[in-house]
Amino acid sequence: MSSMQIVIVVIVVVVALLLAVGAVFLTRRRALRSRFGPEYDRVMSEQDGRAAGERELRERERRHTELDLRPLDTASRDRYIVAWEEIQVRFIDAPDRAVGKADVLVTELIAARGYPTGEFDQQVADLSVEHARPLEQYREAHNIHEANERGEATTEQLRQALVHYRALVTDLLGTEPVRHSDIDGPADATHDRERQPHAPTR
Repeated sequence: MSSMQIVIVVIVVVVALLLAVGAVFLTRRRALRSRFGPEYDRVMSEQDGRAAGERELRERERRHTELDLRPLDTASRDRYIVAWEEIQVRFIDAPDRAVGKADVLVTELIAARGYPTGEFDQQVADLSVEHARPLEQYREAHNIHEANERGEATTEQLRQALVHYRALVTDLLGTEPVRHSDIDGPADATHDRERQPHAPTR
């Protein structure tokens, strides 16, 4: 084999390896995008470059495998559904206290599923691996709750916080609680009662 042929073979091998490595990285990126949804873009914007952002997401996946996660049994799930419906009823007369109760209930539900509930940002990071879709709503609800604690939240913001909290409650329960007309409007609440599922917990 001539030296030129050897060079050509080496070039072909190197190109093939580069294409294979590129395909692996592309597959990993697509998997992360699929798993984390909007959270993927959020993390990319917060980190110093895409590589750092994807390392952060893979670290979340690694930490997630070490958590002692568990599904809720039927009795526990039903208890949380009833508790959530009581919070929605409470909103009519005391929206500020209802949002406070909602924040406590969500934290209790997160803990019941086996997630740590210490520092808020870490809590959200842990949830993002399996519950990424409602996380932006959860962040907004938590921000409104903190504003409410300072006496700065409007009634409309409190109503929106309850809607946001419910998105995470639904995701964690695997079933959607009955909605309330004073929070969602009569048409939406009626429609929800007609279609309320009882999906299995994760």
